[in-house]
Amino acid sequence: MQAQSEIKASVRLVLWTLAWAGTLAVAKFGPRLLWDAPERGASWVAVVVNLTVGLGWILAFTRFLSAVDELQRKIMQDALAATLGVGWVLGFSYAVADAASLVTRDVDIAVLPALMGVVFMIAFVVGKIRYR
Repeated sequence: MQAQSEIKASVRLVLWTLAWAGTLAVAKFGPRLLWDAPERGASWVAVVVNLTVGLGWILAFTRFLSAVDELQRKIMQDALAATLGVGWVLGFSYAVADAASLVTRDVDIAVLPALMGVVFMIAFVVGKIRYR
């Protein structure tokens, strides 16, 4: 029974993840590709829809964590802790360095979630190996 609820929660999480990524893409690229950039109403609707779907994704992820076994949950939580720590420390370090005019080149904000994704994947694999 546990395996079925875990699969169901995993499928829901994948669907919510795809929906969130899709609404994020519409919110990001819509003003340039789907409607005129000065059309602020459509952009606001796209952002609100993305936020709403993002909340659904958070709930799906929470349900996913409660559906997996304790070891899987521990590995996931350890990986999330490492990811949050790296994102928090590097993000604020960059903000402080930028405020002190120590950074000569602007970094695109998309670098932070990409870095966090890599950190999460590495920490997750390390956790799987550690608890094998």
